[in-house]
Amino acid sequence: MTPARLLLYGGTFDPPHVGHVNNLRAAIEAVQPDRAIVMPAGEPPHKRGSHAPAELRLAMCGCFAAADPRVEVSRWEIDQPGPSYTVNTLEMLRAQNPGAALYLAVGSDMLLGFTRWYRWQRILQLAALVVQSRTGRDMDALTAAGAALERQGGRIVFAAAVPVPCASSDIRAGTLPPDRLRAALPAPVRRLICENDLYGLGAYLKNP
Repeated sequence: MTPARLLLYGGTFDPPHVGHVNNLRAAIEAVQPDRAIVMPAGEPPHKRGSHAPAELRLAMCGCFAAADPRVEVSRWEIDQPGPSYTVNTLEMLRAQNPGAALYLAVGSDMLLGFTRWYRWQRILQLAALVVQSRTGRDMDALTAAGAALERQGGRIVFAAAVPVPCASSDIRAGTLPPDRLRAALPAPVRRLICENDLYGLGAYLKNP
């Protein structure tokens, strides 16, 4: 029997945007997993912290369900104390799904800085990395970084994602014109931002 395939897609998702959804679809297409698990971080170890409360970031991640019927959103990391280290999440998934093939979706910047991750060697033992270019112009650097990790025993899968220029930091900053801001946010995310005036953008998004 073919082992089950589990794809993990983690991040702060503060807020999730169309670029995130695009990358998830590309990773699913590349891996064809039985389950795709979206995991918002509780306490991001590589950032200063989230701007929106964890429960609202979890609610906003409901937008990923439209990407594919295999998608499920997990609150596991936000329920854990301390920093949300990916290796701990993968260890949990391995324990709960013995024999499954694990895949971890990462972006360009994550792959290029992967050796700075907590227990990165163990991550390579637990999961194959599914990589999407965020710009389409960094494939030489990504190929070199992937080859270096493969020499360390890693397994790298490149997903053919069409880059969608979008960043959560730009959304939070409110520097995008209203039409571009609306286009960058899935409808359920826009609704939650307006209802809770997240990032101070509630009134901005409501303006025509």
